[in-house]
Amino acid sequence: MSPSRSSAHLRRKIIFLIATEESGDRLGAGLMKVLRQRLGDAVLFEGVGGLAMASEGLTSLFPIEELSIVGFAAVVRRLPGIMRLIRQTAGAVMQTSPDILVIIDSPDFTHRVARRVRSRDQSIPIIDYVSPTVWAWRPGRARAMVSYIDHVMALLPFEPEAYRRLRGPPCTYIGHPLIDQLASLRPNAEERARREAENPLLLVLPGSRRSEVRHHMAIFGETLALLSAEGIAFEPVLPTTPQLEEIIRENVKGWQVQPRIAVTEAEKRTAFRSARAALAKSGTVTLELALAGVPMVAAYRVGAVEAFILRRAVKVQSVILANLVLGKEVVPEFLQENCTAEALAKSLGEVLTDTPLRQRQIEAFATLDSVMSTGGAQPNLRAAEIVLAAMRKGRRAS
Repeated sequence: MSPSRSSAHLRRKIIFLIATEESGDRLGAGLMKVLRQRLGDAVLFEGVGGLAMASEGLTSLFPIEELSIVGFAAVVRRLPGIMRLIRQTAGAVMQTSPDILVIIDSPDFTHRVARRVRSRDQSIPIIDYVSPTVWAWRPGRARAMVSYIDHVMALLPFEPEAYRRLRGPPCTYIGHPLIDQLASLRPNAEERARREAENPLLLVLPGSRRSEVRHHMAIFGETLALLSAEGIAFEPVLPTTPQLEEIIRENVKGWQVQPRIAVTEAEKRTAFRSARAALAKSGTVTLELALAGVPMVAAYRVGAVEAFILRRAVKVQSVILANLVLGKEVVPEFLQENCTAEALAKSLGEVLTDTPLRQRQIEAFATLDSVMSTGGAQPNLRAAEIVLAAMRKGRRAS
């Protein structure tokens, strides 16, 4: 404990949280908000987070932008700096001696911190918020986690069973944050009519990171050109973020079919509610589209090194999150060398028009509400209950 900590702080419950990406930062902020509602002034938050967690009162040890790294080559170049931040964070946990440590996603960073903390002080409870993809690759990680993780809070309904099968730590499905956003994803009467218009909206979603944009933009542009050449009517909309707007606009300059670029969150939500179909890079967005009831075609391309590693490591038949949650392959996926403009255009033509493929997706997506149900409890509330229960148990036996 830092000698400068006041006696008032000593009476508080100290919760140390670590989130190093925007998505984890949002989860951390939601958890902090509920915990403060429950504990009031009797809680003190410390750790690592972004703007959302800062708005809930966290002063981050360092800006999380220092860890915004994508790709194996970039990680190797930055490894000394990453290891320094891991040591710094683990040291801060030990100095703080919190009542609980909550690590949020980003397992390459947060799990290294957790292992260091557990090796130095076995009494600090450690909860992992967002499961690593142990069900997809490197399944041995689940059993290894038993030694340093006390509980996993899962966002996907099939993950608790995966942890039981792989003999990992206790795991509870708390619900995906998208569950709280269903109202903003479902169309009203006017938007449903737009989905059936003669010139329907087609969402184009190349990814949320620069490397993803680099790998997908050219092939997506060629796909739209082929669709248009085949006489299929559509209006392309490309939602993106302010951070990626410049690179997106630069990349679409050479496209034969120019998309409308939507930058704000409100524009994106309107497009999701109004779109008839989507061409999407594989990822969480496929689950978002499925919950919005938008039939899609999914694509995924990575660099040669990443492809070599993933081919040998991935243990699931599908990499599409929507397919994994549904437990069946209803969304066609085109990966690496199979991700061609010709293949994407052919499949997109099917989901844009009334075909068995489109109908199968619509029927499957309609079951997601029940598949992902949490019984009415919000994910943030369920997460907070697990954290509070672990804190009530007190320190682990060393």
